[in-house]
Amino acid sequence: MSASYNSKKFVLMAGNIGSGKTSLTRLLGDKLGWQTAYESVADNPYLADFYADMRQWSFHLQIYFLGNRAAQHLELAHSPRSTIIDRSIYEDARIFARALNAMGNLPDREYHAYLRLYDLIVNTLPKPDLLIFLKAPVSVLLKRIRIRARSIEDSIDPAYLTLLEQYYDEWMERFDLCPVLTIESDALDFVNKPEQLELVSQRMLDRLAGTERLVLD
Repeated sequence: MSASYNSKKFVLMAGNIGSGKTSLTRLLGDKLGWQTAYESVADNPYLADFYADMRQWSFHLQIYFLGNRAAQHLELAHSPRSTIIDRSIYEDARIFARALNAMGNLPDREYHAYLRLYDLIVNTLPKPDLLIFLKAPVSVLLKRIRIRARSIEDSIDPAYLTLLEQYYDEWMERFDLCPVLTIESDALDFVNKPEQLELVSQRMLDRLAGTERLVLD
């Protein structure tokens, strides 16, 4: 393995709900011996209220996520160990808060106040070494969401996933904070096929070392 792989790396996952971020984070962490970190769900004090009344609690939820992810990002960026986080802080604003605003659940006044705070915080954070962007068709996302059967995802609408997909594509067109490796996750079974996990792992390491293949399918 190249010596360039031996230095500490800070990698973020990004992608729509059900795209495989958590699974790939866990598998890569286990394979490479890197530390991993995951989205805070079980201990989130606002999720139940949010799903009961999105318009009332959207701003509170987004502020919670912003603070929690910023602290996680800062801590792990400065950790001496290589790290993969299963969702980036950048998606909170560019995808999810934007979608809440578009659907009328995060009014313009609160949305713009949130964005000002987001920009202030994010501009102080260390940049990642790589963003891994997972893509899959909405039909595949829905199938995976049904299989994992999380109660908080029971009511997810295909139209909502389609809106998020549009926002992800627009965000990726402008994203320039770090290199990006795009993975078409519906074409790869990295959970059940070790050789395909090996392929993903090698492409990630190659991208971190500066090779230029940006899409894996």
